[in-house]
Amino acid sequence: MSNNYSRTAQADALVIFGVTGDLAHKMIFPALYAMAKRGVLTVPVVGVASSKWSLAQVRKQATDSIKQAGKIDDRSALDRLLSLLQYVGGDYNDLDTFKALKQTLGDARLPAHYLAIPPALFATVIEGLGAAGLADQARVIVEKPFGRDLASARELNRIALSAFAEDSIFRIDHYLGKEAIMNILYFRFANSFLEPIWSRNYVASVQITLCEDFGVKSRSAFYESVGCLRDVIQNHLFQIVALLAMEPPAYQGFGAVHSEKAKVFQAMRPLHPDDVVRGQYSGYRKEPGVAKGSDVETFCALRLFIDSWRWEGVPWYLRSGKCLAATAAEVLVELKPPPQKLFDDSAPVAGRANYLRFRLSPNSAVAIAARVKRAGKEFVGDQRELYLLDEQPGQETPYERLLEDAMAGDGALFTREDAVEAAWAVVDPILNTHHKAHRYKPGSWGPKQADALIAADGSWHNPISVTVAK
Repeated sequence: MSNNYSRTAQADALVIFGVTGDLAHKMIFPALYAMAKRGVLTVPVVGVASSKWSLAQVRKQATDSIKQAGKIDDRSALDRLLSLLQYVGGDYNDLDTFKALKQTLGDARLPAHYLAIPPALFATVIEGLGAAGLADQARVIVEKPFGRDLASARELNRIALSAFAEDSIFRIDHYLGKEAIMNILYFRFANSFLEPIWSRNYVASVQITLCEDFGVKSRSAFYESVGCLRDVIQNHLFQIVALLAMEPPAYQGFGAVHSEKAKVFQAMRPLHPDDVVRGQYSGYRKEPGVAKGSDVETFCALRLFIDSWRWEGVPWYLRSGKCLAATAAEVLVELKPPPQKLFDDSAPVAGRANYLRFRLSPNSAVAIAARVKRAGKEFVGDQRELYLLDEQPGQETPYERLLEDAMAGDGALFTREDAVEAAWAVVDPILNTHHKAHRYKPGSWGPKQADALIAADGSWHNPISVTVAK
């Protein structure tokens, strides 16, 4: 392994393995078009796939993809993108495919290789890049999932590190590129008023919900092999937990942020089957590619503890699922009620205590709830929200931001090896040893057993799909 160029050197080519696939069509081509519009994409884009396509077919695929994602409002930018496209077709198991890629790259010396392919092919392509000398002074961008469990994550990391240096491996979790997720980190450490209350002394519990009102759609065969826990909780929701729970970084730099996030995963208590409620929506087993007696979960709720000085004893409740009552994502940080009940309507008798609410989607916002007295002689009041809307027009999409960062060598929004393995260590005990999935009705909030999981600390906060009007 040899990789000695500056970690911040700009890549001089982008190689996309799986360029004819679904991810490239839905996400990558629209992101590349947006980058071309802003003038930041000026290097060759070489697509690689096993499909026997012509370059004209790849260009048509790119154009159709951009049209479906939105209107083409800058023809010259589209033409620039299409002119940068090249294509190499061939089997990933054949070294000649990688030799052809090397020839197509020509004078490019700092390529970024994006693996937009099924995880089963990651090792094959990484080893092919290494054997062809295409890993020297190069970067590799790997789509999640990073393994299926702790053992496979370790093996994938071992293979990746056999060809690339750690700071040249960019593990994409597109959730980290979302503006609302980045705002959690900023809001926490840019405001001094939070720190005195941001611990077990004042926080009663934390809830994170990522819900979707639709089913598995065309991804049923994929979902059958993964399930909700692996698909979104072990990565997306754990990343949100890390941003909320981490200690202040020691210095200004993404390395310090990565270190503090990894410590959160290392402090998480490994899960026990009784900490988890799995659900499956009625009708899932009729989806194409799904086994008749499938026990794969389309809903998962879990109770998590972080055994650190700051968070000892505070329960974290995570929940995600398909075919639920809404499509949204929110965090609710519930504070403890005042130590003395001076007023008859004090929380929690009248409902929730004070809380902070982070709205992550479909719009981005932060809300702080506090009780305010009603007019009159009596000491009674209502809980009101101070609501800060943080939606800005023209925001970069997650894939646009992450692709640009990886090509620039900026690892701030990517995941490090030790964090990936520590997160898998938390869920590893329950991947194969768990209770059966409970059936639930589409359009509901999942199986009632999830309500029992959180009952000792109140009830779930159910977000709504409606975007708040500006």
